[in-house]
Amino acid sequence: MFSKIEQLVESKNFQNFIIFIIILNGITMGLETSKEFMAGFGAFIHAFDKIVITIFTVEILMRIYVHRVSFFKDPWSLFDFFIVAISLFPTGEGFEILRILRVLRLFRLITVVPQMRKIILALVSVIPGMASIAGLLSLFFYIFAIMSTQLFGESFPQWFGTLGESFYTLFQIMTLESWSMGIVRPIMEVHPSAWLFFVPFIFIVTFIMINLIVAIVVDAMNDLKGDETDVNPVDVQLAQLKEEVKELKELIRNTYKRDA
Repeated sequence: MFSKIEQLVESKNFQNFIIFIIILNGITMGLETSKEFMAGFGAFIHAFDKIVITIFTVEILMRIYVHRVSFFKDPWSLFDFFIVAISLFPTGEGFEILRILRVLRLFRLITVVPQMRKIILALVSVIPGMASIAGLLSLFFYIFAIMSTQLFGESFPQWFGTLGESFYTLFQIMTLESWSMGIVRPIMEVHPSAWLFFVPFIFIVTFIMINLIVAIVVDAMNDLKGDETDVNPVDVQLAQLKEEVKELKELIRNTYKRDA
């Protein structure tokens, strides 16, 4: 019984089935946002949602049965457990936030698709490098926000009236969203030399700092690709050893059944 459940949980077909259910559930969640669709097929959508919860619950229970204590030592498994546990709470009146959190089920694609897991791990690995750049970026923002509030606050209070408004306006300029015709040129009609402030800001923040963050992420992705192409002999031997142990366990189990 145990070996059959283990083979089922570890099988590629079972994992593909779970991926299919997650994607299908994501589609139905999107359809739930349509009042017209829910008016005609609401009962079917709610019934399907209960089926999905049942499938996920059974899957988690089987994985706990197979992996036992090791299940709760794996962060990805705990994430799955948390997502499924949220779905088991009632979503009626007074529990609207839990109904909204159901969309977190789609994040299970990260745990069941190995490539997505690797990308997330790569992004997590670059957090220290990104944190230092983010700190430097925040420092530049703070300095330029103080300067812009003092320089343009009186003339354009809607953009630079307070430090918070200056932060938001500078963030919009950093994204290059209507920064020239929408903000800088109107300011230059009053302050012709304002370009001496905004051009260095865009050059430093947009073209240097943001590209540094992109470079760190790209470097992490390249390291990830390199790790995938490099086959570790130890991993190969470990996989062979696991396969041999699995065959040995099956042989012992069959021998025990014959003797019984």
